[in-house]
Amino acid sequence: QVPLVESGGGLVQTGGSLRLSCAVSGPSIRYYAMGWFRQLPGKEREFVASIDGSGGRTVYADSVKGRFTISRDNAKNTVFLQMNSLKPEDTAVYYCAAQTYITNSVPARAIEYNHWGQGTQVTVSS
Repeated sequence: QVPLVESGGGLVQTGGSLRLSCAVSGPSIRYYAMGWFRQLPGKEREFVASIDGSGGRTVYADSVKGRFTISRDNAKNTVFLQMNSLKPEDTAVYYCAAQTYITNSVPARAIEYNHWGQGTQVTVSS
């Protein structure tokens, strides 16, 4: 198991910002692609952003492009999601995910990740 712990969620007004963190215990994440997903009750988990092991390549969902930024600090085994210009439709539980088998890709599908955190709630009020 690779424990992932998200933090930084909360309640924010429309137009505000939040920074989510995903701290990973155990093995170094330097070779792992990491991703952020979000989910509303009764809906499928939705891709938000992903980053390769070196941090050189990133992929974003169209809905967050230009507003969210994924980054990583491999020395601290932590991945971040900076969320700016938040909208009510960004409200969801946000999950961090790790792909611990090396594929040299930047995966955007939930099925490609094999470890998940417990999630952190983000609520954007209008």
